[in-house]
Amino acid sequence: MAMAMDIALQLTVENLLARYTHAIDDDNLEAWPDFFVEAARYRITTAENHERGLPLALVHADSRAMLRDRVNALRHANVYEAQRYRHVYSGVLVTRINDDTARAVSSFQVARIMHSGETTLFASGRCIDRIRIAGENGVAQFEERLVILDSRRVDTLLAIPL
Repeated sequence: MAMAMDIALQLTVENLLARYTHAIDDDNLEAWPDFFVEAARYRITTAENHERGLPLALVHADSRAMLRDRVNALRHANVYEAQRYRHVYSGVLVTRINDDTARAVSSFQVARIMHSGETTLFASGRCIDRIRIAGENGVAQFEERLVILDSRRVDTLLAIPL
């Protein structure tokens, strides 16, 4: 019974990651904030800052409303070269914290595809997620998503969410 619950939890978390990734990679950014609970935290930081316990983040949001504002700014205010991402996640380790909450750690790579077709490795690192699983149907949303970049260099505006 416990093994079946662990498998179900793993699949629930991996499904959340897959839907999240497809929303970003398919430029459905308006759906992105809905992957988070209302009082969610989303941060992108460097491995160096994370290891030193430094609070500085490249991106910091502490509510779904802030994520919606970010998408609105991307669509209407920010100026950046046309690009899109392709995410690859691997090694998703899931731990149940309690009946309603899980912790997931995963590795990622993001390829950036420019309007010219040029494709480069844009970012790599790991994500540490706190995920709320609510209701009988097991709807999963991020309570906290910490994106830790391997490198402290970002060669251009970090516009699109990771």
